[in-house]
Amino acid sequence: MRIKRILIANRGEIAVRIIRTCRELGIETVLAASQADTDSLPARLADRTICIGPAQASESYLKAETMLHAAMASRADAIHPGYGFLSERAAFARLCEQEKMIFIGPTAEQIDAVGDKLRARDKAEAAQVPVVPGGAVTSIEGALALGGKVGTPLLVKAVGGGGGRGMKRVDELSALPEQLELAAAEAGAAFGDARVYLERLITPGRHVEVQILGDGRGGVIQLGERDCSVQRRYQKLIEETPAPDLPESLRQRLQDAAVRFAQGLSYRGAGTVEFLVDRPQQSFYFLEMNARIQVEHPVTEAVTGVDLIAEQIAIAEGAGLRMGQSDVQPHGCAIECRVNAEDPALDFRPSPGLVTEAHWPSGSDIRVDTYVAAGTRVPPYYDSLMAKIIARGPDRMTALQRMRQAIADARISGVASNLGFQARLLADAEFAEGGVDTGFVARVLTRIDRG
Repeated sequence: MRIKRILIANRGEIAVRIIRTCRELGIETVLAASQADTDSLPARLADRTICIGPAQASESYLKAETMLHAAMASRADAIHPGYGFLSERAAFARLCEQEKMIFIGPTAEQIDAVGDKLRARDKAEAAQVPVVPGGAVTSIEGALALGGKVGTPLLVKAVGGGGGRGMKRVDELSALPEQLELAAAEAGAAFGDARVYLERLITPGRHVEVQILGDGRGGVIQLGERDCSVQRRYQKLIEETPAPDLPESLRQRLQDAAVRFAQGLSYRGAGTVEFLVDRPQQSFYFLEMNARIQVEHPVTEAVTGVDLIAEQIAIAEGAGLRMGQSDVQPHGCAIECRVNAEDPALDFRPSPGLVTEAHWPSGSDIRVDTYVAAGTRVPPYYDSLMAKIIARGPDRMTALQRMRQAIADARISGVASNLGFQARLLADAEFAEGGVDTGFVARVLTRIDRG
């Protein structure tokens, strides 16, 4: 079916990103916006905007039936959920399926299969993809027994969520009961699912993910990997492709494992299979699959030339994969920095408010995905992401130099931002060398504290 009109069930920079591709494809866009976003840049760019409720996400962007009704009332052919909000809610995808509304993403069954982290582990094992030692826990006694068998340090993780919520580190078994209770409470509040499980904490480790596209019939291709190890409290700050300092044999094994995992699901659409890489041991372990477009997808687009949003739409229309694996030919390197409205001097406290100045870098090898300009109000109700700056180069050092200059050229006033902190990370000799692990940001913060 040819999609002629899409309801965008999201906001901010990803809404702008989807609108851009839809315009190129000649597809009309309807933006579903909360009261806080009816005068936003996406609302001005979309062909039509529908207000779906109050500013609070629970009363707007997370209301599945309201979102579906908006799509039907606007006579949209399909819904693009972006990332976050309803994008990985199987119930929403199922509701769309029941009402014959095209959901631009995987099936509800596939979202269920990977959204439950224990089921996803089972799927990985079935696809002969290594998983971190660990397993489900149903009691304190069982958790202590499993923890003793697996060994510390441990991670308590939420079965039904991600993004660092419901995740607790345990260095001594004696602390496990308390951390289990805290993680379960946090998971229940964030995801409506208080189940947790244990995994051995692999440290030092690198967070490497593989971008895949699936046709829903078993056909899967991969578009390379991204290194997302630069994180603070499990939130990504800098992503790059290809992953630096990775032996080619290990890179190929990661990519092959991601394809096998997605093939086992007969996965449909764009998705990302995430791994924890133990570089010294040249081994890796399955972490999870994100059944949606990722925040960091532009770095993959920068080196492959593939518009991932356009491919999502084509697959949703039934066109399947429009390229084979041999057609994916990455060139060069790309780095992305997330620009957040937060104050590093105040422990990265969110800094909503009115942007009085916004100057973004430009250039043939620079891309900026943003919804923020002078006069934009950054609401306090949502994620603090204001923009993504992407720099490309024929090699990593060139891309890094361009990114450093781009961050130096960017200016934001009226709200605090992490631009200065990003500049500090990019200037660090350890990052320049390449191949940092997930403890890198904590080490930089320690160096800053020491003066």
